[in-house]
Amino acid sequence: MIRHSQYSIIFLILLFLMNSTTSSSQPLETVPSVDLNKYAGKWYEIASFPQIFQKGCQCTTAEYSLDPQGFVVVENRCNRNGKVSYIKGKATVDKNSGNAKLKVQFFWPFKGKYWIIELASDYSYAVVGHPNRKYLWILSRTPKMNESLYQDIVDRAKRRGFDITLLKVTDQNCH
Repeated sequence: MIRHSQYSIIFLILLFLMNSTTSSSQPLETVPSVDLNKYAGKWYEIASFPQIFQKGCQCTTAEYSLDPQGFVVVENRCNRNGKVSYIKGKATVDKNSGNAKLKVQFFWPFKGKYWIIELASDYSYAVVGHPNRKYLWILSRTPKMNESLYQDIVDRAKRRGFDITLLKVTDQNCH
């Protein structure tokens, strides 16, 4: 007998799988290459297409570190109702992608595509998306981003085919 909580998990898995297919629009271009040593470290989520697992989150961060076995350790945190919410996963690099295409896994056997589509030359900000354009994150090394830069990034995301009406600025006012 399947319980209500199991139905919820099955529903979320099916939803994830349905949203993982690619769209029929132009292929999503990534940056040519990423130095994972420079990319490692703490990133603040400036804005994103909110996902169900992020509901109620503020002060969202992602921290990446390199594992000696060749994968990237991913640690996501946010504040939810005054408590820290944390999840740890790992990412593997797609071969021949210049380290710009990764597959992130938080729960076996499910992996999500994590494509770096924009990256500042000094690694001060990054834009991450999925080829189906249903996932988008704007990340920065600092909790705040210059408004002009943010608007330029949003404009470029729109030109890449992302529905920017779904974009929500992340509250980074943490106490």
